[in-house]
Amino acid sequence: MVRWLMIVLSLLGLFLALTTRSPGVMGLSLVMLVVGLFGVVLSVAADRISANARPDATMLPPEALAAVRAKARERADLGKSESAVQAGNTHQERTPG
Repeated sequence: MVRWLMIVLSLLGLFLALTTRSPGVMGLSLVMLVVGLFGVVLSVAADRISANARPDATMLPPEALAAVRAKARERADLGKSESAVQAGNTHQERTPG
């Protein structure tokens, strides 16, 4: 609905700008035209974003997000300890003796 109002505002501003002889009305009509076009662009962008957005019902609750973060932290710590062990093994293999 807002998009249609912005289109009407833009068209009215364009019509007034093309038909007026007064500088004050010309300025007002150009402002109407710019505001209307800006509103149309923003409403189209909002519709595109909402069409591709996931609904809130499909998002994980905060408890599940905390569990996922904790699991990722555990895996990262495990990966660091394994890389430290491997680095220690390669150092021992390189030493002559």
